[in-house]
Amino acid sequence: MFKTKLSESHTSGELKTSKFMDRHVGAIAALILISLLSSLSGTPFDHNISNGWEAFVWGLADPVISLNCLVGIVAIGLLSSVFVRGAAIAGCFVLATVLGIVIHIFQLDLPGTEIALAISTIVFGTMLMMPNQLNFLVLALVGISAGLFQGYANAESIVSAGTISVVAYILGIALTLFAVAMSAREIGVGMGMGEINRILPWKISLAGFALCAIGIVFLSNSLI
Repeated sequence: MFKTKLSESHTSGELKTSKFMDRHVGAIAALILISLLSSLSGTPFDHNISNGWEAFVWGLADPVISLNCLVGIVAIGLLSSVFVRGAAIAGCFVLATVLGIVIHIFQLDLPGTEIALAISTIVFGTMLMMPNQLNFLVLALVGISAGLFQGYANAESIVSAGTISVVAYILGIALTLFAVAMSAREIGVGMGMGEINRILPWKISLAGFALCAIGIVFLSNSLI
């Protein structure tokens, strides 16, 4: 009887975990769909911000409407799930993005932004396809580099904005980045990416291949 109750409890826990992960997958899929529709419909990425509310809303939206940025955030989240303290990698990525925004606001030059973002997407995709355990420091450094360039690119719209608008924009973008990265991390954990001697899920390998393809497309467009 005790074993039966234990088994039922374990099954119930697995169902709850499965439903929880499905929600994360659904949310990420919805964001990617929004990003694709924005790209196909020609949604303007250059926008003028006149007040704090607009800055906050655009801060929430900018990482989502740019497909190259969004897939990078998702990749960081998935890759961070390999490590027990992988949330620190996502945190470093968010902080680096904020630093990239500050660098742009102070009109410091960070050349080759689009090319760097495309290359980082390809690197993330390659990492997702690697069957071996990743190095924490290497992933953190790549994430920080990607965050710097992403923040620099996103800050284009608030270079001439006031202090309140800049703070609101940074708050909005940080919330979106952290929410997406942690959701992707939960998906990776649910798929067992952090397990020792893990068998790489074919869905993760497929995602890595898709990231590489997206990165190559963006890189070719940047070089034209």
